[in-house]
Amino acid sequence: MGGMANSEAFDYVCEQLERRTSLDRLQARGTVRLALKEAGLDAAAVTPEQMKVVLGKVLPAELGARGVEDPERHCAALAAGVEGLAAAPTGDSPDAVFARLGGNV
Repeated sequence: MGGMANSEAFDYVCEQLERRTSLDRLQARGTVRLALKEAGLDAAAVTPEQMKVVLGKVLPAELGARGVEDPERHCAALAAGVEGLAAAPTGDSPDAVFARLGGNV
């Protein structure tokens, strides 16, 4: 995986899992990475919208398999937090965002 930065959504979900569950940092990150892989997504590029789908459909079972109590409740709370990331301004001007969208689609 090397020196690629992870997406904000990935980091957020991992930090929250660590805080909310008995998983340590490595377990939380490994579990989320596995769920993303199952969904065909990459930790470096996953968007808040994609992460919400993973939180709804894939991650609860992964957490349950690791003995996390009430994984659906955790995932629902995380999905709400990820939604906040999607809405948060990134510091890019609208022009910069549109230029990126226009150039990379």
